[in-house]
This record gives sequence, C-alpha cells and structure tokens, in this order.
Amino acid sequence: MLLGLGQPLVDGVKLLSKEFIIPFSSIYLVFMLCPLFIILLSLLMWLCLPLINHFIDFNFGLLFFLCIIGVSVYALIFSGWSSNSKYSIFGSYRGVAQTISYEVSLSLVMMSFVMIIGGYNLELFSIYQHNIWMIIIMMPLGMIWMVSMLAETNRTPFDFTEGESELVSGFNVEYSGIMFVFIFIGEYSSIMFMSSLFVILFLGGLNYIYMFKVLLIILLFIVIRGTLPRFRYDNLMYLAWKIYLPLSI
Repeated sequence: MLLGLGQPLVDGVKLLSKEFIIPFSSIYLVFMLCPLFIILLSLLMWLCLPLINHFIDFNFGLLFFLCIIGVSVYALIFSGWSSNSKYSIFGSYRGVAQTISYEVSLSLVMMSFVMIIGGYNLELFSIYQHNIWMIIIMMPLGMIWMVSMLAETNRTPFDFTEGESELVSGFNVEYSGIMFVFIFIGEYSSIMFMSSLFVILFLGGLNYIYMFKVLLIILLFIVIRGTLPRFRYDNLMYLAWKIYLPLSI
C-alpha cells in the first residue's frame, strides 16, 4: 500500500479492531485506568515546551518535567501489578528500578544546566545557545543525557520492561486492543518529547531547523534499535550508578 507508507496506519486500524480482553484475575479498575494514565502523562509533558507562540509559558518547565517522569513510575508498576501476571510484574519491577536509576543522572544534569542558564524556563536555553550550541560546550553531559533518554523511554538497548526473549512483552503482556494502543501511543509520544527536549537543551533550542533536528534524533532512536543488542540488567545498573552518576556529579 503506497510503497509501504500506509502500513503503520493499517496496523493501527487492525490493532484498534482487536478484542480487548480483561484477565479474570486482574484488579479491574486499576487495570483499566493505567493505560489512560500513561497516555495522559505522556501528553502532559508537552506542556512544558514553549512551542506554540507562548500559549503556555512555564517558568518552571524543567521542574514540571521532572515531576511528570517521577509520577510515571506509578503507572508502570500499577499496570504490572494489576495484571496479576508474573511476566508483567517482573517487567514493572525492572522498569521502576531502571527509571529511578537514570532519573538521578537526568536530574543532576538538569541542575548543572539550571546553574549555567539561571532559570528553569526552557525558552532561556534557546536564548543562551544563540551563538554556540550547548552540545559543543558540554559534550560529556550530552552523552549522559542521550543514554539516560534511551533508558527513560525504555528503548533498545535498555528495553528491559518489554524484554520479549525473557518476559514475553513485559508489563503490558495482558493488554490488548485499544488499551494496548494507548500504551503504544504514550511510549512513542515520550520518544518524540524527549527528542524535542534534547534539541532544546543541547542543539540550539527553538529555531528555523528545530523540526529537522528533532527528526534526526528520532532517526537516531530507530538506528540504535536496529543495531544494538539488549544489555544485561546488571550492566545497566553498573552503568547508571558506577559510571553516569559520578560523571554527572
């Protein structure tokens, strides 16, 4: 169909048309609310970006972002717990440990930026980078942020919450139909947001090639997914606590 360009759309329609099955042993209300909570949090993150003619101007945009990713841990663990499945609860345990580990490094990198910029408003980053991009000045922190971004969005090589070879599908193994679509949309919305945030923090902020830079970061996600294998879980924790945490400090 259109040389394959319509395939994602057709797959989405197929997924929406599938039956939504609620496991008999699940905790019904929590099981139903978690996918909605995931997509809500992924959309709320976009409010801190100064994109649409200052429609919402957050003076504390970075703090708002940290609060949202902190709360997202609850959606992850409750979705696994409410499914009453061994695979889903193991996946949610992994996801929570992974997210907390890399949020520490993310927070410390952000605090470094706040000390340099002098504020939490993301628009200040565009003004500060008018002459030189932050990635040139702070390359090590940029690399830490990129790896932490992959871990935060549960993408390869840190996709431990959905490790197909170990956990079937991880925390979302019991979800199907439209509820799986909500989780899917939430994850990819987070990828697009994190790419946008990386561009604002490191690659010159908001300018006339902003969308082009965002697309390049998203393409990098795809390339990494297609080329790198999954890490061992102990290597992930070693990387977070023994390497990135001291570097970010």
